Amino acid sequence: MDRLQDSAWQYVAEVLTSEDLPMLAAHALVDGHDSPALRELAGLPRRSDATEVDELYIQALGELGVPLPDEETAGRRLLVSLALGLVQGELSPKEVTDRLSITIAARTQEETRFLSVAAEYSEWIGPDDLPRWEHDLRAAAKLLAALTDLAPGIRPPVPRHD
Repeated sequence: MDRLQDSAWQYVAEVLTSEDLPMLAAHALVDGHDSPALRELAGLPRRSDATEVDELYIQALGELGVPLPDEETAGRRLLVSLALGLVQGELSPKEVTDRLSITIAARTQEETRFLSVAAEYSEWIGPDDLPRWEHDLRAAAKLLAALTDLAPGIRPPVPRHD
């Protein structure tokens, strides 16, 4: 999936922050995308006014014909990206739970199972229970990654800068 299209669901899923968007715009220009708002966004400093950055980002997507998905679709893509990140060894089970940033509506059995197992994590989970939870989460991730129709081109989300 194209970096800019990928960013649209990450933005809606609150994986990308306003601080991330100027650099994303610069990368998009390097990738061959171009629009007035994209150029302006790429020239902004990282700590620019969040409202201005968000408006320019949304304007740039519009100029380039990249739609913003609804929250449900963005959440489902986030689930799949987290499952893929776990399966591919790019994320730990704890990182998966830390990156569930929005209310997600699961649509399939596999999404529901993955989300349910992830939600079972707690800081107070006992050391005897942790390996079983991690195993269950990995199994749910493998199943989701194997059976989803959303997987092509999805990468694990970039780290948040909170």
